[in-house]
Amino acid sequence: MRKVFTPNIDIRGRVARAVWGLLLIGGGIFELSRSRLACGLLIAAGVFAFFEAGRGWCVLRACGIKTKL
Repeated sequence: MRKVFTPNIDIRGRVARAVWGLLLIGGGIFELSRSRLACGLLIAAGVFAFFEAGRGWCVLRACGIKTKL
């Protein structure tokens, strides 16, 4: 059986996901005064993007979807 979180992206993909995580968390902080639900969802997505960057793993690629990075 394969490991679940086997790395499947290179350094460019990791950097792209880290930047995406920063943007999502920044958007969540910006959205805090308007909607707590939107804030929570954006921050959760940003944390997940940081997880992907840290592990070198992409959920879309793990599902068989081709990505550019």
